[in-house]
Amino acid sequence: MENNKDARTLYSYENQEEQQLALTIAQTLYRYDNVESDRIRTAEQLTEHQVKRFWERGYLVIDEVLNGQEISDSIEALMDILFDRSLGSKVQYVKPKSELRTEEERELAARKVHDYVDHEPRLRQIAYQAGIMGVMEKLFGEGAKVVQDQALLKPPTGGAEKPWHQDMAYGPLAFDKSVIGIWIALDPAELDNGCMHVIPYSHRDGAIPHYAVRDWQLCDLSVQVERDVAVPLKPGGALIFSGLLHHGTPPNLSTKRRRALQIHYAPESARKLTPQEYKKLFTNEMTGAEC
Repeated sequence: MENNKDARTLYSYENQEEQQLALTIAQTLYRYDNVESDRIRTAEQLTEHQVKRFWERGYLVIDEVLNGQEISDSIEALMDILFDRSLGSKVQYVKPKSELRTEEERELAARKVHDYVDHEPRLRQIAYQAGIMGVMEKLFGEGAKVVQDQALLKPPTGGAEKPWHQDMAYGPLAFDKSVIGIWIALDPAELDNGCMHVIPYSHRDGAIPHYAVRDWQLCDLSVQVERDVAVPLKPGGALIFSGLLHHGTPPNLSTKRRRALQIHYAPESARKLTPQEYKKLFTNEMTGAEC
C-alpha cells in the first residue's frame, strides 16, 4: 500500500489483547540475530556439493530465481485473481468477501491464493520454470511433479503469523517420499515483515505430531527457538526446503506488504500416504500425546 495510514486502518488488530499476543509470539517464538548467509546467486550455480548440503541442512537459498519481468508478471497475475480479472483460482480471505467493498480492502484481506497453476498462465510459467524444475530434479535425483501451488500474502500491520510446522503434515503434501517446497519473495521479505524462519537439520527428526492450536502446527513448547535461522530475501529470491523442515513466519508488524509464491514438488515416483499412514506420522491419534 502506498498509503500506510489507510493500511493500518483497514487491516489492524481487533483489540490490544490481539496485538499483544502477536507481539509476544514474534518476540518469544522467533529470533532475529541469526541470519542465513550461505547462498548461491542463481539456480544454474547449484552443484553436487550444494545438493548434498541441502539434504544435510534441509534447505538452500538462491538469491535470483525470478527476473524482474517474472516478478512483475506474478504480482499482476495475483492482483488480477484478487480483483476477478483472472478466474478459476481460489482465494482465502480473513473477512467475508461480501464485506470487502474496494480493491484495496480486498487486497488487504487476502491471506492466500491457491490452485492457480491450471487457471493462470503467468503463474503456471513460474511453477514450471526451467531453472526451478532443474533444481528439483537435481535434488530429487529424478523427475519432479508439481503437487501444490499457492501464494501467501501478509498484509501490513496485521499479517498473521504462520506457526512453526512441517509442510508434509498437511494432507495434500503427505507422500511416502520427501516433498520439496520453494518459497519465492515477490516483495522484500525482511526481519520486520514476516520473512521465513527455519530450524536447520530439523528435517532429520522425521515426521512430528501437529496440533490444532493457532493453526495446524508444531507444539510451541517443542520449537527449538535457540536454533532459529531467519532467511530474509530480496524480490525474486527463494528458499528451497524439505517438506519435513521445521519452519514458520512471524506476524507482519510493519507497514510493508509481504507477498510470496510457494510451490511444492514431489518426485515423480512418490505416492500419497494412506489416511492411516498419515495419522500415524503427523497426528497424536495413535499415542494420545498432548501439546
